[in-house]
Amino acid sequence: MRLVCLDLEGVLVPEIWIAFSDAVGIPELRRTTRDEPDYDKLMRFRIDLLSKNNLKLPDIQNVIGRMEPLEGAAEFTAKLRGKTQLIILSDTFEEFAKPLLAKLGWPTLFCNSLVTSRDLSITAYRLRQQNGKQEAVRALGSINMEIFASGDSFNDLNMIREARTGCLFRAPENIRKNYPDIPCVDSYEDLLARIDRFLEETPEKKGA
Repeated sequence: MRLVCLDLEGVLVPEIWIAFSDAVGIPELRRTTRDEPDYDKLMRFRIDLLSKNNLKLPDIQNVIGRMEPLEGAAEFTAKLRGKTQLIILSDTFEEFAKPLLAKLGWPTLFCNSLVTSRDLSITAYRLRQQNGKQEAVRALGSINMEIFASGDSFNDLNMIREARTGCLFRAPENIRKNYPDIPCVDSYEDLLARIDRFLEETPEKKGA
């Protein structure tokens, strides 16, 4: 059986932290996994900034509630789910994702969770699993699933390499340049074409 695993932010929806950064006028919050490969370092930086600026979980959720999927993403997701199963593997948080998943037709999501205090200040985060994207693809492979994976950031590279095949999607130039062995596409049409080839391959064929 074959299925597709996709990243969420930057692939199907805008980067949540960038949208929040723009909404509250704190440019430092624009830093994402496209810029910082160390996820723990990035999250500790974000939580510290939120604390210093007295920003809480509802402030972020209010911004997310006004966000929409990327142009063409809902249509792409609908077409893809008409062909095969889709699992979203993301380092976002369940407290963030629900409004956006609803606008994408509720695909399955594996993600992380936040720790909050009584006043809903974000104090920490909990990973579903270390290297969760890669480990999810590995676990699916262990039950004879063949996976196509795609994402746009440093934290997607191991997921893509663990999959049978895959590609980057609209990755920034620094990632494309440093990881030329992983192909990159820039449109949903091209991404769907790669997935179609993957779905049509005979078991003996490898790659995309």
